[in-house]
Parts: sequence; C-alpha cells; structure tokens
Amino acid sequence: MLRATFLGTASARPTVRRNVSAIAVQREADLFLFDCGEGTQRQMMRFGVGFAVRAIFVTHMHADHYLGITGLLRTMTLQDRQEPLAIWGPPGSGTTLGTLVELGGDRVGFPVHIGELGPGEGERFDGYTIRAFQTRHTSTSLGFCLDEDERLGRFDVQRARELGVPEGPSFGLLHRGEPVELPGGRIVQPEEVVGSPRPGRKLVYTGDTGPARSVVEAARGADLLIHEATFGDEEKERARKTGHATAEEAAQAAERAGALELVLTHLSARYSETPERLQEQARAVFRRCRVAHDGLVVQVPLRAESLPGKALGGE
Repeated sequence: MLRATFLGTASARPTVRRNVSAIAVQREADLFLFDCGEGTQRQMMRFGVGFAVRAIFVTHMHADHYLGITGLLRTMTLQDRQEPLAIWGPPGSGTTLGTLVELGGDRVGFPVHIGELGPGEGERFDGYTIRAFQTRHTSTSLGFCLDEDERLGRFDVQRARELGVPEGPSFGLLHRGEPVELPGGRIVQPEEVVGSPRPGRKLVYTGDTGPARSVVEAARGADLLIHEATFGDEEKERARKTGHATAEEAAQAAERAGALELVLTHLSARYSETPERLQEQARAVFRRCRVAHDGLVVQVPLRAESLPGKALGGE
C-alpha cells in the first residue's frame, strides 16, 4: 500500500474549508508527514490517519509548513509514545526545529532526532528511500521523493511446473535469481520462469516552488506528482515574484517529467471555493490531473506487469 492523505491544502493561511500544508504518506506500515502546518494534529484525527508517525519531512522554514509540530509532539507525549521520531528539514533549519521540540513547557517523552538534508540526501527504509531534491522558492527549500526499490520479476508458476521444478524452496531460489538443478540433471535458469524486474512506485511532493528543472528531474516517471499550484494563470506575475507556481506551470512539469498522475495543492485563498478554475487550466496541458481538498486520499497502485511469455520459452 502507498497512499497520500491531504491534511492541509491551503497556502499561507487556513480558510474555512482548507487547512495549511500537511500530507500524510503511508507506505505499508510506515507513516510519514510531509510538512506539518498549524492544526495538523486535528486534521490527523479528523481524517483518521493515526499518530504513529515515523518521521516528519519539512520542505522549508515558512511558518505555514512547520508550526503544527509543537502541538503534535505534545499530543504524542500525552498518548505515552515511546518510539523515536525523526524530523528532517532543509539546510539551516536545525535550530528552529529544535526550538519547536522544546516549546510547550513539558518535556517530550520520547526521543526526537533533528536532522538537515541537502539535495540528493535522504533516509533509507526497508524497500524504499525518501530523498530530498532542490526546489525554487524565496527561502532554502526542498521537495521530497519516496522511491521504492525495483521489485522482483513476476514468477510464472505454470511454466515452472511444466519444466518439472518441484514446488517449495526451488521456486523461491529461482525467484531470487538462483538456478535450480532438477533430479535428472537439467539446470533451470531464473530467466526461464521469472519476468524482468518490475519498477517500484514513486511519489513526489514539491512543497513550495516556482518552475524548476530540478523538480522535473526529480519527478521523472513518477506515479504521483503532488505539485503546488498557488495561483492561476491570471496571477502568473505574482507567482513569479513570490516563488510559487501556477496550475499551468505545475501541469507543464508533470508533462515534461512523464508523470502518471498530478495532484495540485497549496491553493491561494482566492481559489479555496473555486478550485475548478485551477483544474481547468492544468488539464489543458496535462489531463490526468485533479485539485486536492482536505481529506482527499490518493492510492498509488502497483504498475501492472504481464507474466513471462514466449520470450521465456512459453508455447
């Protein structure tokens, strides 16, 4: 399972319908927050994502992206959390993030690791990596990419049986790339019953950014690109001055990157009630696009792959 739950989709300040930036990303049993604006903990309760967060990744040090951390840590302490929590931010963020941990008057009851990430750096987990990439904003800023490892090729059980491979450990050996010798002496090679390695999934979150080649490169082939779209085309000059992107520019990034799906977030308050305008502008460039709302859940499916066929000796 890989899914993103949008906890806050407004830019700069909350509106009646939209909280400020935060996205919960769940990959199997691991839960992460990408940004944690003011009020994020209440959104986590409202939309049922739970508090078992493994790490928080902060894109940049503007208040609407990190002010929710202090309250969230206090709630976790009241829930008697014992597991450690990592908080990662861009270069130069460590002091402010450390202050957030200390605020509130009560000691946080579990270990908190504060770290800084530069572009290309990240954290390794079981089967995937979360790494940072450079974005273009008015302060030092990052985006984050969750990139799964390549998966084993699909195992053709029927073909293995036809070749006389006994079920059990031999199947596992072949699937892991090791040849198997049959009782009669014949050697079955893995490529006879295992398809090509299959790509893992890729989820990319830009945080705040204007158009940037680094974003396109980071999002190359992404299954899901979550891109800010603070303004519409009519505010393109304002977007340029404030280090933000328009809906059209976000769509252009998705198109250039060859992403499979684009979700727009970080909307200016002027579009809070009329997000359709942004969606129309983006879809004129990239059809597989929608505008996020608070509570939206996006599932990222595995890409379908066929079983090994004639090229692997099938009839």
